[in-house]
Formats: sequence, C-alpha cells, structure tokens
Amino acid sequence: MRETLTLTAADGHSLSAYRAAPAQQPRGGLVIIQEIFGVNSHIKKLCDGFAADGYVALAPALFDRVERGIMLGYGPEDIDRGRSIRGKIDMTDMVKDVHAAVRELADAGLTVGVVGYCMGGTLAWLAATRIDGVAAAVGYYGGGIAAAVDERPRCPVLLHFGETDASIPPDHYQRVMAAHPTVPVHIYPAGHGFSCDERASYHEPSATLARTRTLDFLRQHLG
Repeated sequence: MRETLTLTAADGHSLSAYRAAPAQQPRGGLVIIQEIFGVNSHIKKLCDGFAADGYVALAPALFDRVERGIMLGYGPEDIDRGRSIRGKIDMTDMVKDVHAAVRELADAGLTVGVVGYCMGGTLAWLAATRIDGVAAAVGYYGGGIAAAVDERPRCPVLLHFGETDASIPPDHYQRVMAAHPTVPVHIYPAGHGFSCDERASYHEPSATLARTRTLDFLRQHLG
C-alpha cells in the first residue's frame, strides 16, 4: 500500500510524507530521511523496498518548508538547487519534521527506527540524539555527524561511509569513531551516494552489503 499523508510538526508546520506499507503485519516503522534532492524516485523506491522487507516506511518531505513537491534528479543543476533549498532551512526545523514522522508511526503502535541518506544521514544521527521514541537509527554518508559528535545517542546507531567520498574526508568519521567507540561504523570502497542506483557514484557491492547490515541491525532492534 502506497499513499501520501500530511503530517504536522510541533511548530504547526504541515508537510507531506510518502508512506509505503507491507501487505503483512509490519515488523515496525521506519522514517526514511531524504537527501538534498527531496522525496524523489530514489527515496520512494527505498520506502517501497523497506515495505517489502516488512516495515511501514514513511518519508517526510523536509523541503516543504521552502517549496512543496521537490523531486530532483542528480545532475549538476539538481545539486545546485538542492543545496540552495537546504541552505534556507534550519536543521532544528528539519528535526521537528522528522519528529512528526516518528510520532505518526509511534501513534500507530509501531516500534520506530530511522534511516537517512546524505543530509538524511546527519538527521538520522540527530534523531538518535534528540528525539525520544526512536528505537534505532541508521545513517548513510552523513556529512554533518562530526559537527554533532558531542551529542549522545539515546538509541543504538549504525553508520555507513565511503572511503573515497570527496565531501566527507576520513577525519570526519574517525572523529565519530573516537568519540563513540561502541557505535558500529562501516567504511566501504566507494564514494558519496554509493547506495543510490540513480547516481554515477553507485557501487552495487557496497550498497548490497550496507543494506544487509542495515536490515540485520533493524531486525535486532525493531523486530
């Protein structure tokens, strides 16, 4: 089942969210947090995939605070536009919107996890450190995690990075590993966005292994 919902954040802001649900009894709920390209075909495909794995997947449209209906591709103009929109939204407001999605799933009686990519990878970390009710969080190539390394997760966290990622040098995830030695951090022979099959940087072996690790982690902590 696939549908679009409207969520309301704590400050009254309303935003849309793409929801995909399994046919069977769900294992739990997942908030899928977008890259800088909006809730585009890749994010929706991720939601559909997690639904096939047994989770209710909900992707809040974080760019609704600036412009609604953003669904970008991965070309240079898309990157520029995505960065421009991202720069107009405070990270604290995006955490509020993620919280609204967590609350939506929790109110349905589901144990809630968070999985984020790129910008969403950073927000997955912030969800773990700032939002009550998150049972587990997974961050893919979150470039802002090192800046929030002093924040303490309230739930188990799993992190994925690419060793040839030009935007996230090794010292970033090394800082995270040093500050949080119990947080599993996996490094892959790949670049930024290696899990997205719509990007030139897609690296199938790394994406497959990261997904396997993610699902094992989620089953451990969500069901």
